[in-house]
Amino acid sequence: MNQTNKAVGNYRWTICSLLFFATTINYLDRQVLSLTWNDFIAPEFHWTNNDYGNITALFSIFYAVSLLFAGKFVDWMDTKKGFLWAIGVWSIGACLHAFAGIATSGIITGNWFVGFEGAKEAIETVNDTALVINVSVTLFIFARFVLAVGEAGNFPAAIKTTAEYFPKKDRAFATSIFNAGATVGALAAPITIPFIAKSFGWEMSFIIIGALGFVWMGFWIFMYDKPERHSRVNAGELEYIQQDDVADSKIAGYVPETTTKVSFKDCFKYKQTWAFAFGKFMTDGVWWFFLFWTPAYLSSVYGMDSTEAAFPLFVLYMITLLSIIGGWLPTYFVEKKGMNPYEGRMKAMLIFAFFPLLALVAQPLGYISYWLPVIIIGIAGAAHQAWSANIFTTVGDMFPKKAIATITGIGGLAGGLGSTVINKGSGVLFDYTKETDMVFLGFKGIEAGYFIIFSICAVCYLIGWAVMKSLVPKYAPITDL
Repeated sequence: MNQTNKAVGNYRWTICSLLFFATTINYLDRQVLSLTWNDFIAPEFHWTNNDYGNITALFSIFYAVSLLFAGKFVDWMDTKKGFLWAIGVWSIGACLHAFAGIATSGIITGNWFVGFEGAKEAIETVNDTALVINVSVTLFIFARFVLAVGEAGNFPAAIKTTAEYFPKKDRAFATSIFNAGATVGALAAPITIPFIAKSFGWEMSFIIIGALGFVWMGFWIFMYDKPERHSRVNAGELEYIQQDDVADSKIAGYVPETTTKVSFKDCFKYKQTWAFAFGKFMTDGVWWFFLFWTPAYLSSVYGMDSTEAAFPLFVLYMITLLSIIGGWLPTYFVEKKGMNPYEGRMKAMLIFAFFPLLALVAQPLGYISYWLPVIIIGIAGAAHQAWSANIFTTVGDMFPKKAIATITGIGGLAGGLGSTVINKGSGVLFDYTKETDMVFLGFKGIEAGYFIIFSICAVCYLIGWAVMKSLVPKYAPITDL
């Protein structure tokens, strides 16, 4: 009996919704610092743009290196336990940020037994500003390290889960849905976090948002299991999920997948690994730049505080929800145009790679209204998320399920390295242009700095696509790993 004669259930979409909420929480947790540092944390600890740039750059490094091992960890622990460990660790890391003030006070003044307000008062009495900066930055770096180690597990686990619950033709769409959690997290952040910080203190914004991960863990424990073992997945849905296994078995030279663990050395033998890694290296940093620096951009260039910037940021991330189209477009190419999944994804990614070119005019048009760069950044962000959903699913197209989390981790490492370069470079550049009043193509001071970074971001996707296409010009699934 084939699947057309069986009722196909929809429990896979329930699992997809869990991945969506995990990704939403993931991005909420990493956004708390970017939305509180300029108005609340920097005045307390005397931070500069470079201090913040160091913290975000190191977070990118920690996240990148952790991704390499998180993929292996998820493949080793398997999906359920691996995801629980990941979100548990990152939720602890998120909450740790709140206690950096108390720890700074304790280290410098010896007074550990104070509340949040007591810590602020103690720090104000310290005359050595450099010491306050060094201690507080170090403590935030430690909290970001714990956050990064945990957050690194989200995407390898989510991509592995998607490969377990969806056939190849649906994976880009499913990935675009759960990946939209990044946009929704970024969307919810500016309309919640600054107001929590303003009403209850910046410390409580880390604690309240950080606690959401522990709530999610309860749902995951009771709602996830492998589809072949899950009581909520009926026979029709299981056959639909596993349709690729039947199709692949008919390919000449097909080798059934084994459970043998894969090594990093084996993975790096394939051009497909390098193509994925280079695509991530070139583009992940663009998204992280927009995520970490857009609130500071609105503050530095347009004089907005975090609450005034809340609505423009909300609109910006509403625009990025258009990225869901990114999951539908390759499905259209596959089903309507007869392309294989890889061809459909690469054609869609080429289309998305042109939209970030709008960032070239973001700063010039900003003289007319701040809404124009806000809209352009939103469009570029939507293009990135659409690109991201597809580049992730190229892993499932090319590699056996046992290697998906590991390959995702390798690509994540490359993306994190790219993010480190752009975040550290941005902090240094912005301080330099501000202090020297540097002029570049008609822009002066920090505006010149943002114009330079926007221009770099604009061309990254086309470069990434061109190299990926040259490395893997046509569909070439790995069957011997």
